[in-house]
Amino acid sequence: MTFFAAAGEVARSAVALAAEGEAAGGFTINLFWVIVAALNFLVFFALAWIIILKPLSGRLAERRKAIDQGLKDAETARIVLEASAAAAADEIAAARREAREIVDRAARVAQEAREVDIVATREELERLRVRAAAEIEVEKGRAIADLRAEVADLAMSAAGRIVGESMTGERQRRLVAEFLAESAPRE
Repeated sequence: MTFFAAAGEVARSAVALAAEGEAAGGFTINLFWVIVAALNFLVFFALAWIIILKPLSGRLAERRKAIDQGLKDAETARIVLEASAAAAADEIAAARREAREIVDRAARVAQEAREVDIVATREELERLRVRAAAEIEVEKGRAIADLRAEVADLAMSAAGRIVGESMTGERQRRLVAEFLAESAPRE
């Protein structure tokens, strides 16, 4: 109640001053109406603060926080993107190195396989050449032996006709052996 008592006292003083000012005539300030206007302004400002300005400032604070968080998230995303780009570049470089190593290794293996195949082919050709030479020698010996036997038979037949006598197996063998010994190539 003291507030109301003080307000009432101020109002009485204001009325008394207003009455004196009217009596004096001229420019007067009515303190009562100044106080009423000031109180109206304070009440209006308090209502405007509660109804409009406080929610608006809350929304602006929320908006400021959201913008700050968005900026922080964007910076974090930029850092992560740079890190992932660097990691991707490193992985690509490693993959290229690995691919180059694989290609080099494959080329070396192919060269080694080619060299092994060439050596194996040469060895096989040499074996075939040696076998063919041996077969040729065997066939040559067989052909010479066949040819000698045939020549001996022909010679014996011719000699038998010329001599006119029949030859025994023993005598025929001895003559063939002598003929062959004489006609054998000398090395």
